[in-house]
Amino acid sequence: MREVDGVKQLSVAESSAFQNKVLPLRKRAQVRNRWLKQRLSQVLPMLMEREGLEMWVVTAREYNEDPVMMSLLPAEMLSARRRTILVYHRLSDGTVDCLSLSRPVPIMDQFYQASWPDNSIPQYDRLAQIIEERDPQTIGINVSNVFAFGDGLTHGEYQLLVESLGDKYIPCLRSAIGLCLGWLEYRTADEIAAYVGINEIAHGIIKEAFSSRVVLPGVTTALDVAWWIRQRIRDLGLVTWFMPSVSIQRQGCTKLDKSEIIKPGDILHCDVGIKYLGLCTDTQQNAYVLKLGEVDVPEGLKIAMKEGNRLQDIHAEQMKTGRTGNEILDQALKAAKQEGIVPCVYSHPIGFHGHGAGPTIGLYDQQNGVPGRGEYQLYDNTAYAMELNIHKEIPEWANQTVRIALEQTIIYTASEVHFLGGRQTAWHLIR
Repeated sequence: MREVDGVKQLSVAESSAFQNKVLPLRKRAQVRNRWLKQRLSQVLPMLMEREGLEMWVVTAREYNEDPVMMSLLPAEMLSARRRTILVYHRLSDGTVDCLSLSRPVPIMDQFYQASWPDNSIPQYDRLAQIIEERDPQTIGINVSNVFAFGDGLTHGEYQLLVESLGDKYIPCLRSAIGLCLGWLEYRTADEIAAYVGINEIAHGIIKEAFSSRVVLPGVTTALDVAWWIRQRIRDLGLVTWFMPSVSIQRQGCTKLDKSEIIKPGDILHCDVGIKYLGLCTDTQQNAYVLKLGEVDVPEGLKIAMKEGNRLQDIHAEQMKTGRTGNEILDQALKAAKQEGIVPCVYSHPIGFHGHGAGPTIGLYDQQNGVPGRGEYQLYDNTAYAMELNIHKEIPEWANQTVRIALEQTIIYTASEVHFLGGRQTAWHLIR
């Protein structure tokens, strides 16, 4: 960081430092494949035992993949191979055999036992043989009325599966919803360690966007900044899982279009999500555009930021293993209101997907709890986008109410909340 006229500015060295965390594609694939091997050998057996499933069948066709499917395939595979059937069988010693019924893909042999050697036999007939040979008492399939992540088995594939099983094994079929959610939401130690750096990349992009290197007051629009962020993400060789947004709050104005030109005295807010190494981030931060003669943000806005941080702390305090998303929401809102905060909480799980698998902790328009998705409980080693806002009257703005929205990726591990790569506690300042 350097200072110009007393205002902190992003240095060239600092703006490029986070870029060094972005690996070339081949190295990324190696990392993701190493993680997949760890997950198949360590995470999957634990989850199958927890859910009481002896076998799990995941099947999908190319370009119509089950939401879980891509997280089970090596990084080099960008879709299912025509039809891919994956079978996981938990053995008596607690280990899991991983079988693949698909057309030959050499990289799959590093993770799965090739189990469809004779292509003259229809895939589902071969699946029926494997089930007959292994004789499981419970077979998990991906069907759910509540969670999309557990409902990836299409109607056509379900029909083929049932037709192949016959009367003996149809009664063994069970919803694998708990396994689907557990597999997607559970983060290993290596993933957690990397997740810190992934969020630092996201923070670096926002810090650069909310600086005088990007924003020229009187010229730049909020939409210009949003598109700069998207282009920057692409230029780094990353992807965004939603269109970045930037909005403006201004003294004396109720609502401003995103095509509005940014002016001194404006509050800027962004919402940015990147995906790297198969893991998503979701971040909302805020900036203040200094007026002539100003060297810092007005005191009322500093107090509002602290109140937003306090709501984050309250949210974290209410996250306890075994509590449902609705219980966490209810306790967090009650505690915040007792402190005089005007809160709104709408946090969501995050990981392989931006709006990921796990308990929903409020929705923006559902502050009394979320049926179904909010009733799922909190487990250890899971990640969330802690998303919330407060409303606060600002004395310097003639007591106009401003909305301070914050969002930060967190990890819940060892019964504690950690803000990955830190969190915003001070305003970005734009000269």
